[in-house]
Amino acid sequence: MSAPEPLSVLLVDDHELIRQGLARAFERSEGFSVVGEAGSVKEGIALAEELDPAVVVTDVRLPDGTGLDLVRHLRQASDTVGIVVLTMYAGDDQLFGALEAGASAFVAKDSPSDDVIAAARHASVSPRSFAAADLAGAMRRRLSPSGPQLSARETEVLKLLAEGLGVAAISRQLFVSESTAKTHISKIYEKLGAANRAQAIMIAIRSGLLSDEPL
Repeated sequence: MSAPEPLSVLLVDDHELIRQGLARAFERSEGFSVVGEAGSVKEGIALAEELDPAVVVTDVRLPDGTGLDLVRHLRQASDTVGIVVLTMYAGDDQLFGALEAGASAFVAKDSPSDDVIAAARHASVSPRSFAAADLAGAMRRRLSPSGPQLSARETEVLKLLAEGLGVAAISRQLFVSESTAKTHISKIYEKLGAANRAQAIMIAIRSGLLSDEPL
């Protein structure tokens, strides 16, 4: 009995190193074949039409638009293509944006490569069924908003900030790069309207995002 044909994957990201890393992750996994790579919305649309991939994995930030523009175009053209959205900013707004655009799955860029592979498998089987790590929490927050809303990862970073950890220590604790840790911290400050760590912790305690009990 012959083995099933591997699922074809199109990667869309304007950073070649990210595409190379994703390509290697898919090559190590059984059942996938990366058939094309694109660095923009325009290239992604053209290659999707030419290659007809089973799954498209796209970044949100692209030089000529957003990955959600690509998602909407692909979903209007096909109900069967699986679409995985990757983003550095995995907040609730981005999650619901991906859901509403017609994506099949939503994954933070700092997630393990196995999570991306799992999302691609889900997308290939259930392209119109949305999957995301914190979907249930995001739904609760949308239905019962109460002050600033942080993603699950941002909440982790906030707790580490409250414990007194710096950027380097947070990056090691969460197994992410220092630039990614800095990005999470900046988003936390932005969402809380804080200028520094002390303000962020004080606002988080008042908002119920942190306990004021000693850690």
